[in-house]
Amino acid sequence: MIPRQRITVALSVTLCLLASAPASHGQATDWRKIQAPPLHAFHPQEPRRVELPNGMVIFLQEDHELPLIRGTAEIRGGSLNEPAEKVGLVQIYGEVWRTGGTQSKTGDQLDDYLEAHAAKVETSGGTDHTTVTWDCMKENLDDVFKVFVELLRNPEFREDKLPLAKNQADTSISRRNDDPFEIAFREAAKLVYGAGSPYARVPEYATVAAVTRQDLLTWHERYVHPNNIILGVAGDFDSAKMEATLREAFESWPKGPAAAKLDAAFEGPKPGVYFVQKDDVTASTVQMVDLGTRRDNPDYYAIDVFNEFFGGGFSSRLFSNIRSKKGLAYAVGGGIGTDFDHPGVLRLFLGTKSKTTAAALDAFLAELNELKTNPATPEELKKAKESILNSFVFRFDSKEKVLRERMTYEFYGYPADFLERYQAGIEKVTQDDITRVVSRYVHRDRMAVLVVGKASDFDRPLTSFGPVTALDVSIPPPGGAKKTEGKATNSEGKALMSKVIEGLGGAEKVREVKAFREKVKLKVQTPQGEMSLDGEGYSVFPDRVAERMTTPMGEMAMVVTPDASFMSMPTGTRDLPGPQKDRMLQELWTDPLFVAQHAEDPKFAFAAGGIEKIGDVEANILDVTANGSQVRWFVDSKTGHVVRTVAQTAEMGAPAEVVSDYSDWRAVQGVIFPFKETSTRNGQFASSEEAVEIEVNPAVDPKLFEKPATSGGGNP
Repeated sequence: MIPRQRITVALSVTLCLLASAPASHGQATDWRKIQAPPLHAFHPQEPRRVELPNGMVIFLQEDHELPLIRGTAEIRGGSLNEPAEKVGLVQIYGEVWRTGGTQSKTGDQLDDYLEAHAAKVETSGGTDHTTVTWDCMKENLDDVFKVFVELLRNPEFREDKLPLAKNQADTSISRRNDDPFEIAFREAAKLVYGAGSPYARVPEYATVAAVTRQDLLTWHERYVHPNNIILGVAGDFDSAKMEATLREAFESWPKGPAAAKLDAAFEGPKPGVYFVQKDDVTASTVQMVDLGTRRDNPDYYAIDVFNEFFGGGFSSRLFSNIRSKKGLAYAVGGGIGTDFDHPGVLRLFLGTKSKTTAAALDAFLAELNELKTNPATPEELKKAKESILNSFVFRFDSKEKVLRERMTYEFYGYPADFLERYQAGIEKVTQDDITRVVSRYVHRDRMAVLVVGKASDFDRPLTSFGPVTALDVSIPPPGGAKKTEGKATNSEGKALMSKVIEGLGGAEKVREVKAFREKVKLKVQTPQGEMSLDGEGYSVFPDRVAERMTTPMGEMAMVVTPDASFMSMPTGTRDLPGPQKDRMLQELWTDPLFVAQHAEDPKFAFAAGGIEKIGDVEANILDVTANGSQVRWFVDSKTGHVVRTVAQTAEMGAPAEVVSDYSDWRAVQGVIFPFKETSTRNGQFASSEEAVEIEVNPAVDPKLFEKPATSGGGNP
């Protein structure tokens, strides 16, 4: 390594020599007078195209720089084609395709085999296609290619891998409202295309739950045929030999039905102001959207130049005026969207502080108005074109990138030389072209304005921009689009609830309970295995819960109160995520003691119906709606004890059916408690709990519910 001092000295000497040297004839003395040489013509290495008799299209791109070979099969048919009641099918299909293995090897065996060969074979689901890829050393091609072919033609979609894929999909659903930018982009697509459009719909718990292994097999049988496949191979190989290998593997594969083309209508958004309330942010996300166009539009090149100068980068008009000069945004940009086979989204976006939301939107509207009289100055046009042309080559700086682009043109039916036309198309764009683009595609009166943020912190109400439509982005619970209503109270339910109260020790003892404390020994199932813990919990009616556990990592506490809900760990204190807080309150409000105290409250409903055997116990079924939470109890017909509860929750970021069984009933100060509890989640063991000590109406230290002053902030 060269010492820093030596670099400094060398640099100083060089500058001195340059300063003292006489200027050569014709040398520019001002950087602004330097004339950039014309760009070289762009002629990328065109991949070799081969079409087999069965309709499979193959592209071969030799690249001998490294001893690697990569292959990609793109198969027509994606999430656009999945049924509305099973949105998420293709995402799950793309996951289980690989993890489910082939007919000869499980997914886990494939992992070991490929790792031993320093190779990858992967699958994925997409919007309009699914993909299978391989990546290997040249010397391992024969072995890895066999895996690729078998996975492509004979996948197994093993049943045991389906729950994991569904759980991952459910986890994504549960977190989709965490990021305001994600909310804005998702809801903007719904405004432009329609909430039910295949281009805007999103998976829900119910649609994911509806997907079966048979759906995956049926999808594969419907779409994976050679005439629906474009295969691209890049790397260190001889094209003639590779073609022979591919013909041997695929030429005898018979054709199948062609993938159906989607027939969708695009009307654009209903103009207006739309708002998503999000209280856990200090900034607002703003989008202005309309329908864009396609890339085969003759205006495509002019649109690209407009996008670059108006909202494309650090030197764009939006960035310079709204962020740099006015300081009203930390992110700003956008342009007219262009997709290959359907209109893109015209999207202008910005992120700003909550207290400057209206001011930033004013600035946005001012820039749109400015476009009417000043679409682009000669300097802006020149800068935008140079920026595009000078960076263009870096978008295709490898032969594999050129191959992927050529495959895309094949997929959407674009001319083979579409890429080579681009440079000349950009160079020809004029100011008149920009004026035409603005006039034709940018219409403020057609746009939908979407704001995601905390309204109480805005500098001016959004109503100052017109009527505001509130959007509901709440996540539908499992089983339906809306939360199911609890069953109405019936006479049998009231009678059964009375029996439960007697089983708890009688109405008088039940009314006396204001709080209870439990010291327990826990066994909890974790991703690493079963863990034993000691715990202590305080339940204080109606809305305070404190739980403490001693873990191998130290003591952990979770607290829920009307004022604060947090988790304390050795690493600090953080706010509890909303779903975790809701779960703890649901457990409190559906506790038989709490419910028994509200047996006459109209917010509580009790509907009995049916009998079920729980072990040796003949149990009556009682559906309870408690303060908005719903649970099913199984009540011992002899003792009135609730021996089992079944509830739908969103534990671990995904929906689940939690079943808890209770036993070992004992009296504590005249109140009957179960001292043992075992719970399952979606049929799998989750936890067991044995009470060591239970105390009714204990002395409760208020500090137990106080949030520590030092906090990690945010969500854990």
